[in-house]
Amino acid sequence: MNFTARPLEVPGVLLVETQRFADERGYFMECHHEGKFRDLGICARFVQDNRSFSKKGVLRGLHYQVGRPQGKLVSVLAGRVFDVAVDIRKESPAFGKWCGAELSGENGRMLWIPEGFAHGFLVLSESADVLYKCTVFYSPKDERAVLWSDPDVGIAWPDREPVLSAKDAAAPPLGAVREEDLP
Repeated sequence: MNFTARPLEVPGVLLVETQRFADERGYFMECHHEGKFRDLGICARFVQDNRSFSKKGVLRGLHYQVGRPQGKLVSVLAGRVFDVAVDIRKESPAFGKWCGAELSGENGRMLWIPEGFAHGFLVLSESADVLYKCTVFYSPKDERAVLWSDPDVGIAWPDREPVLSAKDAAAPPLGAVREEDLP
């Protein structure tokens, strides 16, 4: 089985696709293969898998960890999401730039988001079941967020009135994040 990866607009973020073997019964596909991912330039060791179920219009993000930044391989088991990565690395020439892709259970695409990026997604279907593999364990004390609608970042979300958690609605814009709270 083969994987392919296409770089998105922000350096380091990759849209990963894999072969599906389908017949009248359904399909089979590989979701992760350490050696094949290494060949694509993804040399990550995954230590934790997270699964999120959300209803239509829910936006989760833009989340990241400071001190213990996580790389994430995001996939959708069922439903459709608009998945976004924002470069928040202080020294990056792409600081504050974003890229996104539609991921779904049907298209089988995955998004590789390296350490130093904020991540978020918006549910486009009636519901979505999202799975992401992480390179570092979740650390509540290191969790941070950037405002999903920060006009300086300018993400072109398909829905401008999403359902948000109180924490995500109160997140600061990127320009107001303290330097010590950036990777």
